Amino acid sequence: MIVGVPKEIKNNESRVGMTPAGVFELVKNNHTVYVQSGAGDGSGFFNKDYQQAGATILDTIGQVYAMSEMIVKVKEPIAEEYDLVQEGQIIFTYFHFASSEPLTKAMIKQKGICIAYETVEDEEGTLPLLTPMSEVAGRMAIQQGAKYLEKPAKGRGLLLGGVPGVAPGKVLVLGAGVVGIQAAKMAAGLGAHVTIMDVNMKRLRYVNDVMPPHVVTDFSNEYSIRKHIKTHDLIVGGVLLKGAKAPNLITRDMLKEMRPGTVIVDVAVDQGGCVETTKATTHEDPIYIIDDVVHYCVANMPGAVPYTSTVALTNVTLPYVLKLANLGWQSACEKDKSLQKGLNIIEGKVVYKEINEAFNWDTPVLV
Repeated sequence: MIVGVPKEIKNNESRVGMTPAGVFELVKNNHTVYVQSGAGDGSGFFNKDYQQAGATILDTIGQVYAMSEMIVKVKEPIAEEYDLVQEGQIIFTYFHFASSEPLTKAMIKQKGICIAYETVEDEEGTLPLLTPMSEVAGRMAIQQGAKYLEKPAKGRGLLLGGVPGVAPGKVLVLGAGVVGIQAAKMAAGLGAHVTIMDVNMKRLRYVNDVMPPHVVTDFSNEYSIRKHIKTHDLIVGGVLLKGAKAPNLITRDMLKEMRPGTVIVDVAVDQGGCVETTKATTHEDPIYIIDDVVHYCVANMPGAVPYTSTVALTNVTLPYVLKLANLGWQSACEKDKSLQKGLNIIEGKVVYKEINEAFNWDTPVLV
C-alpha cells in the first residue's frame, strides 16, 4: 500500500503522524511511504531521518494526498485539506466528528474511509489510541493551569503547591478517566489538594486506592460540583463520552460562583468541552476570560510537546497502520473488532451512531 504522511497545518500543531521508526517498519513490510517535506521538523524528525528509514520526500501536501492510498496524520483535516481527500482513500487520524458538523459533512462529501483514532476500542472497553494523548493532556493540564494561576496571566496569584505556612492550592478534576487520573497525579505531586469527581464508583475506588491521602474523591452531581467550584482554584475538565459530544457539567451561571482568577482547563474541548463557556483556542492565543474566570481551552494541547507526543502516538498507532496496509481496510476491520470500531464514515455514509446523535441526523447506522 502507498501510505502518505502530510505536514500538519492546524495552528501551532508540531506533531507528525509517524516517526522514522514507523516508516522503517512499513517499508520493511514492502509498503511505499511518502512524507511531506518538513512534516517532522517540529517534532525533531527531519527529512534525512525519513529518507534513511526508506521514505520518499514530496514537496507539497497536495502531492502526498494525490499519490497515497492511506493518509496517516494527527489532527483532523482542516478546511484547506477537505478537497484533497479522495474517494475511497483511507484517512487514519483523530477526527472528533461529534464536535464539528462542517468537518463531518465535508468528509461525507469526499467519500473517504474515515477511521478515527479516538473511537478504536479494545476488548476491555479502553481507547488505546486516545490513551497516550490523554496522558499527555492530563499532565499538561496541571502544568498550564499552574502557569495561568499566576497574576500576570490574570489568575488568582497562587502557587499551586503552597509553601511552609501557606496552604496549597485546590484542584478540582472532573472525570476519573485517563486525563483525570494523570491530572490528579501531577497536581498531587506538586503538593496541591485534589478533589476528583466521577459518576463511576469503580473508578473512584481505584483512585482512592492508588492516590495519596491529599487526593480525595466525590461522586459527581450538579449539587456537589456547585459546592466545590466555590473553593477550588484550578478546575480540570476531563470528561469523555466515546465519540460523542461532552456533557456541560459547568454552566455559564456557575462562573459567577467561582472566585475571581479561578482557572478552568477544559481538556474535553476536542469533544465540544464539558464547560458551557468553552470555545476552542490555540497555543498562539490560549486563554480568554469570562466573569473573571480564566479559560484555557487549547484543542491540541499535546501539540506543545510534539516530540513526546509523536513518539507516544506512533507507539500505539503503528500496529493498526500495519494491519490496514497489509490487509486493506475491509479485511483489517473484519479481523480486528477494535479497529472496526474506529470506522466513522465509509464512502459518504456515517457508520458511527454517536455522530448522528450529536447532530440529530436520521442517517442509518451501518456497523
